[in-house]
Amino acid sequence: MIDYVSITPNIKMIVIFTEKSEKPVFKEVSAGQDFFPPAAYIIQFEIFFLNCQVISYINNLIDGVFMSELEKKTEHGSMDAAEECSSGGQEAGGDSGVGLGVLFFIGAFAVCFLSGWLLFPSLLYSKKEQPFNFNHELHVAETGGCESCHYFRDDGSFAGLPSTSSCMECHESQLGETEDEAVFITEYVETGKEVPWLIYSEQPDCVFFSHAAHVTGAQMDCVDCHGHIGESTTTKTYEQNRLTGYSRDIWGKNIWGIKKNPWDRMKMDDCAECHEKETGSKGACFQCHK
Repeated sequence: MIDYVSITPNIKMIVIFTEKSEKPVFKEVSAGQDFFPPAAYIIQFEIFFLNCQVISYINNLIDGVFMSELEKKTEHGSMDAAEECSSGGQEAGGDSGVGLGVLFFIGAFAVCFLSGWLLFPSLLYSKKEQPFNFNHELHVAETGGCESCHYFRDDGSFAGLPSTSSCMECHESQLGETEDEAVFITEYVETGKEVPWLIYSEQPDCVFFSHAAHVTGAQMDCVDCHGHIGESTTTKTYEQNRLTGYSRDIWGKNIWGIKKNPWDRMKMDDCAECHEKETGSKGACFQCHK
């Protein structure tokens, strides 16, 4: 930095810095004159023998240096601001993208969950109707109980569903004028065919269940496993598992297998739970499986 220049013996040029400006200012003073401008700071004195063209060059050079520095500062400031805006935008964009991704995942999961909850049972089970409607409540009131139709044979074996010949003891001719009664008489009694009932509680072929052991031996009531079916006036729709071929009553109405009552389902776990509660043991495999 050139702070003091001598052009001639009589003229001197002093480079000073004022308080309000960072740019050097050249001041001409006569030889022997004392110059002390207010608030001026003379940094350093160096004497050079230069001409006027050199002084002009120095002025232009100083202007160029300061302008280039100012431009650099401005450029760097703009670039820094642009980078900050860009990084801020990228961060904001990234946060926004993550947020949208999370919302999309939650929405897709909810749709899949509800679709499975509502649609899966209807896809897994087919619905079938019984050959005709049967009023259990009416028959229980007329006959006195379940054992009149679902009885044990003399050898102790369980008869299961009544045959058409058993029903003909009361229904030799049409009783009443209901459509269901007419169907039963014309299609089954008169032809001697067995009614193809769809059995809600039918177990797999590998399962052996003894009604005698439970009803006669353990003194269990029919309601314990079959619910209050004796109070029903209509037959419910039979739902068959498309994969296994068994009734939905085995698994239960609840797709998650949750039950409120003992008769809500008839799975092996339910039998084991009852056995352990009543006898203290779940029992051996061969007791139920053949």
